[in-house]
Amino acid sequence: MDATRPTVASGAPVSPDLPAEAGRRIQEELAPLGVEVALDARRRAEYSYDASNYRVPPLGVVFPRDTNDVVAVVHACVRHQVPLTSRGGGTSLAGNAIGPGIVLDFSRHMNRVHVIDSGSRTAFVEPGVVLTDLQERVQLATDGRFTFAPDPSSKSRATVGGCIGNDACGNHSVRYGRTAHHIVALNVVTARGNRLTATRSGVFATDSADEAARAEADQISAGLKDLTERHLAAFRLELAKIPRQVSGYHLADLLPENGFDVARALVGSEGTCAVVVSATVSLVPVAPAALLLCLGYDDIVDAARDNALILEYSPAAIEGIDAVIVDTMRHLRGTDSVMGLPAGQAWLYVDLDGDDPTQVQTRADDMVARLKAVGRLVDARVVADPAERASLWRVREDGAGLSARLVDGRESWTGWEDSAVAPAQLADYLVEIKALLASFGLTGVMYGHFGAGCMHIRIDFDQRTAEGRATMAEFIDRAADLCVRFGGSMSGEHGDGRARSELLPKMYSAEMMAAFGEFKRLWDPAALLNPGNIVDPDPLTRNMSLAGVDGRDWPISFDLTPRTDVPVAPFVHAVQGCIGVGRCRASSGGVMCPSYRATGDEKDSTRGRARALQEMVRNSPTVAQGWRSEEVRESLDLCLSCKACSTDCPVGVDMATYKSEFFDHYYRGRRRPLSHYSLGWLPLWLRLIERSAPVVNLLTAGRAGRITARLGGLTTQREMPAFASRRRIRRALGAAGDQAGDRADVVLLADTFTRAFRPEAAGAAARVLNQAGLSSQCRTDVCCGLTWISTGQLDQARKSLTKAAARLDDGTDRPIVVMEPSCAAAFRKDLPELVHTDAARRVAARVRSFAQMVPAMVEKGWQPTRSVPEKVTVQTHCHEYAVFGAATQRKALNAIGVSDVREATGCCGVAGNFGFEADHYEISMKVAEQALAPALRAGDDSEIVLTDGFSCHMQVRQLAPNRNSMHLAQLLDPEGHPGTPDTAKTGDNCWQ
Repeated sequence: MDATRPTVASGAPVSPDLPAEAGRRIQEELAPLGVEVALDARRRAEYSYDASNYRVPPLGVVFPRDTNDVVAVVHACVRHQVPLTSRGGGTSLAGNAIGPGIVLDFSRHMNRVHVIDSGSRTAFVEPGVVLTDLQERVQLATDGRFTFAPDPSSKSRATVGGCIGNDACGNHSVRYGRTAHHIVALNVVTARGNRLTATRSGVFATDSADEAARAEADQISAGLKDLTERHLAAFRLELAKIPRQVSGYHLADLLPENGFDVARALVGSEGTCAVVVSATVSLVPVAPAALLLCLGYDDIVDAARDNALILEYSPAAIEGIDAVIVDTMRHLRGTDSVMGLPAGQAWLYVDLDGDDPTQVQTRADDMVARLKAVGRLVDARVVADPAERASLWRVREDGAGLSARLVDGRESWTGWEDSAVAPAQLADYLVEIKALLASFGLTGVMYGHFGAGCMHIRIDFDQRTAEGRATMAEFIDRAADLCVRFGGSMSGEHGDGRARSELLPKMYSAEMMAAFGEFKRLWDPAALLNPGNIVDPDPLTRNMSLAGVDGRDWPISFDLTPRTDVPVAPFVHAVQGCIGVGRCRASSGGVMCPSYRATGDEKDSTRGRARALQEMVRNSPTVAQGWRSEEVRESLDLCLSCKACSTDCPVGVDMATYKSEFFDHYYRGRRRPLSHYSLGWLPLWLRLIERSAPVVNLLTAGRAGRITARLGGLTTQREMPAFASRRRIRRALGAAGDQAGDRADVVLLADTFTRAFRPEAAGAAARVLNQAGLSSQCRTDVCCGLTWISTGQLDQARKSLTKAAARLDDGTDRPIVVMEPSCAAAFRKDLPELVHTDAARRVAARVRSFAQMVPAMVEKGWQPTRSVPEKVTVQTHCHEYAVFGAATQRKALNAIGVSDVREATGCCGVAGNFGFEADHYEISMKVAEQALAPALRAGDDSEIVLTDGFSCHMQVRQLAPNRNSMHLAQLLDPEGHPGTPDTAKTGDNCWQ
C-alpha cells in the first residue's frame, strides 16, 4: 500500500484532485433534501486553509443544519467515494480541519446547547457550539457554580467538536485535564451513514429500532474488544504515559481497567473515524475564591525549573510566556497593552483557587516565599485588578498569532508547536530543544502549559523556498527524536494532523501503528474520513500553503513593504499575514469582525477575506482572475472598513487597506456603484453644497429625499443629515478662530465632515483648548481623502493627501488635532502609506484625535469649568480604537472625572458610506445590535451619548432619536449648556 495516499475499500486510491463532476452529482442529489452544497470558487478558497501551514482546496462545503443533513451527506460521499472532513472553528494548527473532498462546517448552524443539567453536572450540545458561548450558557444556567473546563487559547472561536477532534486542553489543564476527561457520550454518524452512540462503557445504536445501526454497533464493538485483547500489553506500555499524550489514538481507554470507554477512545481521533453530531459533556464546579500570581524569571528554562515546586500547591493553571511575545504585543498595540508584569524576561501565570480567599492568599504567600528562597524567581506580584488580569491573559491567549510576525519583521511558523513531556522533565527538555534550534540557526518563540509539560514553540522556518522547507523537515525529524527520547508526545493538544502524523512511527512500535490502522478501518473501512491524518498520512511537507505561490509582482498604491526581506511582493506578504487563528470569528471581545458577527458566515470574517486574497495572489484555479476577481469582490462586499482587524487581529491583518487597494484595481475601467460617486466624492460635493445648503436640505428631506437617495444608490430607510450652510459654518468656525496663526500652540483641523455637518464641535474644541491655555489655528483647507480611500479611488485620495501634507508641514511639531476620529486615523495611518514623502511622515506623527488631547491637558493642570455628568454612554469609534488605542475615549472621560462610563465597544454599523448604501442597510442595523443598540437601551433619554464620529452620531439618531448625542468637545465646552449642544449660537439646529 502506498503510505502517502488514503485508500478506499476496493484498494483504489482516492484522487487528491477530485473531479468537479463528483461534486456536482453530490450537489444534485442533496438539493431535493434541502442540503446546500457550495462548490463555488470563493467557498473553496475560504475552506482551503485552517490555522496550519497547509492548503488543501476542498471539492465543496456543506453547512449542515441537523443530523439528518449529516447522514445525507455521508451517504452521498460514500456513493461517490468522496472524502469527508469535519470542521469546527477552523483553528487547527496541525492541518486536520482541511481536506480534499466535502468539508462539513458545523459552526454555522449546528451550534446549539440543548440541555444543561446541574443535577447530573452535564450538558448536551452540538459540535459547532463555541467554547466561550457554552461556558457562558452553563454559568448563567447554574448561577456561576459550574463551567465546561477545557479552555484553549482559541476558546472564543474554537468549537466543542474541534476540541473533541483534537482532544484540546487549555490553560487550566493542570487541574482539569484534556477534553477526553469531560466526555460522557458522543453521538456520531459513521462512515456507513449509521447513527451510533459511543459511551463510557461501549457503543450502541442511537435508535435501538435501527437494525442497520445495531448491526454496525455490534460489529464495531466486537472488533474493538478483539483489538484490545490482542494488544493488551502494547496499550498498557505505550499509551497514556504522560498527562498530554495526545498523539495517535487513545486506545488505552478501551482497556478493561478503563471500562471499555469507547467515547474517550474516539476523542482525539481528528474526525478520521466518525462524524460527531452531538455530545454529552461533564461540567466542573467553579471555585469561589481565586487569584492570579505573575512570576518573573530571567529565562524560560528557569521558569520551568520551578514547575515541580509550584505543582505542590495544586494550582489550577501554570502558563508560561517569553519576552518575545510581550515585546510583539507592545509593538503592535502600544506600551499599555501589557500591564502588570513583574520584572523578568519570561513569566509564569499561576492561578490558585479554593473555597476561602484567605487560605488562597496564604498559599500564594507561602509559595512565593519558597520560590524566592530557591533563588530563580526574579520578581512576583499578585494581579488583583481585573483589567490587568484581562490584559495579561490576552497576551497569553494571543500568543500563537502575536508570535507569527515579530517586531523585527521575521516570520515564525507552526510545525513543532505542540510537543509535551512529563512536567518534571520540562526544563531539561527546553535546554535541549533550545540547543537543537541553535544548531540549525533557528529561533523559537516559546509559550505553553508548563503545569502539564506542554510547549508551544513557533519557529522562524523559511517556508517560502524548497531549501527552507527541507531544513524545516529535517529539524522536525530531529525534534521528534528528541521528544521521544524524553518519553514525550509529539502532540500535546493540537493533534497530529498533517504536521506530525508521518512521524508517529518514531513514537510508537510497529505493533501500535498496526493497531491504529485497524482501529480506523473498523470505523471507516473506505478511508473516506479526513484522509491524510494519523493513518496512511501525507508527508509533512506536502500541501504546504506557501509552496508554489505565484512570484509575479503586484504593484500597489499603499506602502506595505515588510520590515524584513521576503521573496514575494509586499501585497502578497501582507495578505499572507493571516495565519488562520480565527480571532475575527469571536462573538465577543474587541470590535473585529462586525460583519462576521452579523452573519456568522466565514465569507464575512477577516480570515475568509484574507483566504480569498491569498488564493488570488497564488493565481490558483480557485481564484484566477487577479484584481478582476469577482470572488474577491464578493468576499469584500460586507467589510465595513472599520480597521479593527488591524488591532484586534493578533497578526495585524489590515483588511480595510487591502479592500481599498483591491477596489482601486477592480473598478479601473469599470462603472462603479452609484454610492462610490455620491458618497465617495462627498468632499467635493460638500464644498459645492454649502453655497446652497438650505435648498439641498429640502431635496434630501421627506419624499424628495427618498428619491434623491435612490438616485445616489443610498438607502431610503435612513434620514439624510442636514448640511451646514456657509453662514452657519462661518459663525461656528469664527468661534474656533485663528487665535495666533502660525504661532498658535495647536493646529485645530475642522475636517470635511465636521465642517459640513457639525461645525459647532470645532468651535467648542477651540474654546476647550483655549481654556487649557493652548492657542489654536483653525484649518479647513485640507481633506484626508477618507471617502476616496474607503471606496478604493486611490489616485484621488493620494492627490488630496499630498496637498494636505504640503499645507500642514509647516516646520513645527505642533499637534494637529483632528475633530473627526476617522479623519484623524486617515491622516495618522493612511497618509504615510499613500504619500511616500518625509512631509507626509512628519505630518502623520503630529496628528491627534481630540480625545487624545484631553488627558494630556489634564496632566498639565487643566480641568473643565463646565460640570460634567457622572454617567456617560460613549460609542467607541472603530478607527480611533484601531489607530489611537482602544481606551482613548475612556482615558479622556476618566481624566475629567466621569466615573461611570458605559462603552459601546463595537462598530456602530454606519462606518462612513457603508451604512448609507442601499445594499448594506440591513447588515448595518445588525451590526448596531452588537454593542451600540444594547448600550442605548441600557441608558435613559436623559443620559448623554458621546459620538465623536459623525457616522456614530447618525446611527444614534437612527436608533434613539430622542437621545442627546454630541462630540466630546461639546460636552466640555465652557460656553455650552450641560446636557445639550450650544445651538443658540449656531443660527440653525443641526440636531434636528
